Amino acid sequence: MKKTILMDKYPVFNLTIDKSECKYTTMQAIIEDLCAKIEAHPIAKFIAIFDHYAHTKNINGEIAPEILDAKNIVFCFGAAIPNSKILAVRPRSIGLCETKDQFVIDFLEAPKEELHALMETWAKSLVNACIKE
Repeated sequence: MKKTILMDKYPVFNLTIDKSECKYTTMQAIIEDLCAKIEAHPIAKFIAIFDHYAHTKNINGEIAPEILDAKNIVFCFGAAIPNSKILAVRPRSIGLCETKDQFVIDFLEAPKEELHALMETWAKSLVNACIKE
């Protein structure tokens, strides 16, 4: 996984998987895999799939020409509300993007290190077991 700082302030983690190295051949299969992991987690709660590509296309927004599909899996790990500010970082979202030759997974760094590590594990699990990082 690669960490970048988007717009000089947002810590985004990225995993780009060549389609030949991915366990799955479709975005739908990837979404089903990640949703199953969310549903199986003891505190995670699946919320929705947001079709970002369709939304942007419907409003005549700009889409990079290499992007074939773009969706967000929206979910929450919230087990407590210690203060109002925690709501600003919830719910979580995993962005999925498809290009001709790759699937791209992006998400913001989570406030809790163990949950961030879990999201990294979920993303990395999409890579074929025989592929080395």
